[in-house]
Amino acid sequence: MNEHAGHHDPGPQDATPFKQGPGAGTIYVCPMHPQIRRPAPGHCPICGMALEPEVPSIEEERNPELEDFARRFWWTLPLSILGVLLAMGGHRFVPLAPQAMSSLELALSTPVVLWAAWPFFVRWASSIRNRNPNMWTLIGTGVAAAYGYSVLGTIAPGLFPEAFREGGRVAVYFEAASVIVSLTLLGQVLELRARSQTSTAIRALLGLQAKTARRISPDGSEEDVHLTDVHIGDILRVRPGEKVPVDGTVTEGRSSVDESMLTGEPIPVEKIPGEHVIGATINGTGSLVMRAEKIGSETVLAQIVQMVAQAQRSRAPMQRLADHVAHYFVLAVVSVAVVTAIVWWAIGPEPRGAYAVLSAVSVLIIACPCALGLATPMSVMVASGRAATSGVLFRDAEALETLRRIDTLIVDKTGTLTLGRPVFDRVVAVPPFGEDEVLRVAASVDQGSEHPLANAIVEAARGRGLKLAKPESFESATGIGVRGTVEGKAISLGNAALLREVGGDPAPVAGDAERLRAEGASVVYLAIDGHLAGLLAVTDPIKPSTPGAIDALHQAGIRVVMATGDGRTTAEAVARRLGIDEVYGEVRPQEKADLVARLQSEGRRVAMAGDGINDAPALARASVGIAMGTGTDVAMSSAHVTLVKGDLRGIARARQLSEATVRNMHENLVFALIYNALGVPIAAGVLYPAFGILLSPLFAAAAMSMSSVSVVGNALRLRKA
Repeated sequence: MNEHAGHHDPGPQDATPFKQGPGAGTIYVCPMHPQIRRPAPGHCPICGMALEPEVPSIEEERNPELEDFARRFWWTLPLSILGVLLAMGGHRFVPLAPQAMSSLELALSTPVVLWAAWPFFVRWASSIRNRNPNMWTLIGTGVAAAYGYSVLGTIAPGLFPEAFREGGRVAVYFEAASVIVSLTLLGQVLELRARSQTSTAIRALLGLQAKTARRISPDGSEEDVHLTDVHIGDILRVRPGEKVPVDGTVTEGRSSVDESMLTGEPIPVEKIPGEHVIGATINGTGSLVMRAEKIGSETVLAQIVQMVAQAQRSRAPMQRLADHVAHYFVLAVVSVAVVTAIVWWAIGPEPRGAYAVLSAVSVLIIACPCALGLATPMSVMVASGRAATSGVLFRDAEALETLRRIDTLIVDKTGTLTLGRPVFDRVVAVPPFGEDEVLRVAASVDQGSEHPLANAIVEAARGRGLKLAKPESFESATGIGVRGTVEGKAISLGNAALLREVGGDPAPVAGDAERLRAEGASVVYLAIDGHLAGLLAVTDPIKPSTPGAIDALHQAGIRVVMATGDGRTTAEAVARRLGIDEVYGEVRPQEKADLVARLQSEGRRVAMAGDGINDAPALARASVGIAMGTGTDVAMSSAHVTLVKGDLRGIARARQLSEATVRNMHENLVFALIYNALGVPIAAGVLYPAFGILLSPLFAAAAMSMSSVSVVGNALRLRKA
């Protein structure tokens, strides 16, 4: 069991175990303004919303703000209801003088305003202090105005002229102040509960993580250990039906692994020694032994969670406009409320002073821009989580918003359109040599090479059961092939230049070689003692999903361009098979970035899809860079979107989600703007002269709360997109 040695004491190279949620090291951010980051809970100085953990924990943690608002709502709701009943005709049931009735309403409303509404006033003060007018500016001002006016009218009625009196007393609006507070609390409770559902996708991903791993010790014994005790290099056993604990490589065994929870693909993937496995995927019926290579925050699952959290908290370009509008909108609403009060005082019917206060408060409350501020962040949060469950990771909201406008997609060939793993295709032997002999000799000399083509040839020979000879000498001829001695014979394996160098003539197989290249294969010649023995063809198979992906992209109106470092003949062969619109072969990394820039200068909106280090410049230059999750870390860090499984069909899915998300944002923004455009004039009293309709602050508060809940509810529809 020496091959199982690998357990070691944790050293500096060991990754920190992947832990998420409230606790040490947790960062709290604002859902609407992700640039606000704090090491502890608090409130956003811009919008006043409670800060939330950047990444939620696996369990649905307590929400102190939700619990606090719910407690305040339920304790004060009876007082608000009783206050409304007294204001609507309490004199018929409670035989009190008008002034005494006002005092009773004061007693009922004071706990509501001074205790239940205290968080509102804290945020109101913060908005004034930070010069960031927001919804709490309007709510705090409206509640304070209604309550303060009513208190003064109750304890010092002599200060008010006749214009403020109704039924023998100064008209008071304690019930309006109380109901505004209660309805705002109710709206916040409903909104907070709905917002918590936007973290469902992240919690689902976190829930996939295995809790323990079965470690194989150097002496061959096995024990179950907590996942945080697994270290890089540990040898682990994954039994049938168990979750793969961490990322690593299979060293023994054979099984099918279900990767659907990360990639969205339902077909299990066959795993054999040398294959990579991803933590949190589910082993099938076979037993696997694996070496741990990435743990903690370095695993694919951890990185996916971090990317989703980052995308959910990022700001879409549309959000910047909404924030700008909301800032000045609050100032405009305060101005409208002042003008409304002045107009009612000047030309309104008696008691015009009471009507002036009532209408101004209604304007302040109904115009709260909460729905406007929530319109885009909620859509982004839900859509990012939905995309992750389909194997598509957006780095930020801008990519989510931009992808729908893409009209040109540049794709690399190797690893993007193809599997990126060469596979032996066929052998063409030149008599007197047979096919098996050509393959056996070529594989024998290739045992000393690490080139991907050599690995494909060696695997094919072993797959046929051919007995390979140990090369007596080996030399790599950079760029043209390899040389060696096998069974006393001089062997040369490489391109036509190497064949001619040793005195061989490729003419007998020239037709076969050209036909194979036209089919997209790479061709190597074998010479034995200077004589041509045959050729071997190795191909990089097209991914089974690629033809359907190209068709879907064409149906979406996207022009597909292939830019590859491979030879022109091979590139054109692949392009013909897939129906790709333009082909560029033998393209260097900087030339790919230049191609992106040239197409952009022609007015095209360009996306780039690739998986290698050589694609990184073009991925960064494109309007949207799309990395294959099966590729390099450099490519993924340069990209705006990552396809976890490297399946191009994800681009079509991501584009559809982008369209649905932006449409959802527009719906939310239009609703919020129409709501305010209609609500403010009605609250100001424009319908009163013609219809005698004057909006009560009670109804204004209800409408304001329901508008925010409606926006969040509409965003949650994206979970089914």
